Amino acid sequence: MANGVEAGANVKLTLPDGSVRDYTAPVTGAAVAADIGPGLAKAALAARIDGEMWDLNREIPGDCNFSIVTARDEDALELLRHDAAHVLAQAVQELFPGTQVTIGPAIENGFYYDFARDEPFSTDDFEAIEKRMAEIVDQDLPIERQVWDRAEAIAHFKSIGEIYKAEIIHDLPESEEIIIYRQGGWKDLCLGPHLPSTGKLGKAFKMLKLAGAYWRGDSRNEMLQRMYGTAWADEKQLKSYLTMLEEAEKRDHRRIGREMDLFHFQEEAPGAVFWHPKGWVLFRMLVDYMRRRQDEAGYVEISTPTLMDRAMWETSGHWETFREHMYTTETEDGRVYAVKPMNCPGGTQVYKQGSRSYRDLPIRMAEFGKVNRYEPSGALHGLMRVREFTQDDAHIFCTPEQMQDECQTVVRLILDIYRDFGFDDVRIMFSDRPEKRIGEDAVWDKLEAALKGALESMGESYSYNPGEGAFYGPKLEFVLRDAIGRDWQCGTLQVDMNLTDRFDVTYVGEDGERHRPVMLHRALFGSLERFAGILIEHYAGRFPVWLAPVQAVVATITNDADAYADEVADALKSAGIRVETDLRNEKINYKIREHSHAHVPLIAVVGAREAEEKTVALRRLGGKAQEIVALDEAVARLVGEAVAPGA
Repeated sequence: MANGVEAGANVKLTLPDGSVRDYTAPVTGAAVAADIGPGLAKAALAARIDGEMWDLNREIPGDCNFSIVTARDEDALELLRHDAAHVLAQAVQELFPGTQVTIGPAIENGFYYDFARDEPFSTDDFEAIEKRMAEIVDQDLPIERQVWDRAEAIAHFKSIGEIYKAEIIHDLPESEEIIIYRQGGWKDLCLGPHLPSTGKLGKAFKMLKLAGAYWRGDSRNEMLQRMYGTAWADEKQLKSYLTMLEEAEKRDHRRIGREMDLFHFQEEAPGAVFWHPKGWVLFRMLVDYMRRRQDEAGYVEISTPTLMDRAMWETSGHWETFREHMYTTETEDGRVYAVKPMNCPGGTQVYKQGSRSYRDLPIRMAEFGKVNRYEPSGALHGLMRVREFTQDDAHIFCTPEQMQDECQTVVRLILDIYRDFGFDDVRIMFSDRPEKRIGEDAVWDKLEAALKGALESMGESYSYNPGEGAFYGPKLEFVLRDAIGRDWQCGTLQVDMNLTDRFDVTYVGEDGERHRPVMLHRALFGSLERFAGILIEHYAGRFPVWLAPVQAVVATITNDADAYADEVADALKSAGIRVETDLRNEKINYKIREHSHAHVPLIAVVGAREAEEKTVALRRLGGKAQEIVALDEAVARLVGEAVAPGA
């Protein structure tokens, strides 16, 4: 992009249809939109200059590819949400004088702003805040971008009591422009871009919750008050999102976990799961399913130590790039050990025992390895974000020639497994080299090309996630969409020739010489704990019969049927069904409500008549009708429904 175009010089703008428009500088996106047509001028929110979002009223610096951003554009939402954060901050400062603003970015599905105020806010304040935000929108205040002198900006914010803004400006690099956005009399430090006026924001926003947040994310700093909100292009989208949030609250795995008696957490082991018997059944079912799929796919299973010497992690590069997330300990003899945050180094050591030939490859080593990673306490969230978790990890050692085929095999396996669990909408994201990494760029070039090539040759589409690869290799991330439209990143596939080099991993080639294998890092569920949480919410606790911790309950109408209830339960247990009996002296409707609340898929009701006729009254979760069937038929039905996919 050209810079410093003189007034009166020509600027050539190439539009999305390939046409070119010539303008005399200076010209703005707003002027171009108006030139194209009044409809576009009215709908315009921002300009896009060589792919970069640009304020509509900012002068275009030179020849470029040009387009107008409207509410129909996907990335317009981020613009709206950023403006909503500014409108929120203005509303709060007008309603609560003396409140300091700090930072307020757009985030997924919404925005937040961190405030410094001695008195605590309450969600009861949200009604007044939303009303004032709507008034600011109605005022249609022009939003103006200004470049300030650094010293003047610091002095200004200090003079109005905004010490946090002054500190941010002071800490910015000397070379960085100080950009201030003004809307009416309110000002904020911001890189932008923003809407041309507050009226363009609309009123499809809603304040959601309050939380605490340390200044600059450092627990040594003061605690701020964070307000979260959501913003959308129109009321229909907002209503849809709020409905989804209501449904998500009903499906919260922590609440359902309590109802089903699956697990708990406690302060003495933050971020680590206490699995109860029923929850452990669910966990084991996931392991059993995955173990069967891996056996069929030619994997061998290994197990490696949880605690290993620091030297292992220095060799792998974790000590340098991942140290802040690792738990360490030092013994009396001065040796430093780390609890493993990943399974890969252990896998290399198993591979290295003995000489490997090209004829042995590929070798696919799977491990249900428990790993520990330090996560800030504020980031922990039930099963979804923990510090101790189990990975369905595998490391595939193959020749460079086998790499692309192995990648394709893993991708097919992952997609097939997700279908078994009811996830048909899966997106793949490709992440290339991060800034903090090991290995030569030439190696990264080869690995990235192979990973993308595998997807392209399969005809699988993918999106690009720049700079988010693992420190040792590029990766694919598999994102599932659940029953209520939420996205969850689960499985991963990484290709790596860096750790094999660091650990001197080799195989003997056809030429008799030693060569470096490619190492594929692969997780299918990802974290088993997290995947269990996703499943709980996806199914709202109503698991398919094969996966349910308790598949059936035999409940008696009267105590006269107790002996027959035990007979029914024994028949089901003998057939491999996970069954419980309820012989309590309670009314049958009470028992049915209780077991339905615990999400038991099938309830077999028995009374004196069923005992005499050797039948059961089957009632399914969520249904009111019951079906009288012979005991043998009931057992056969449940056995059929309890078969895991593909078993």
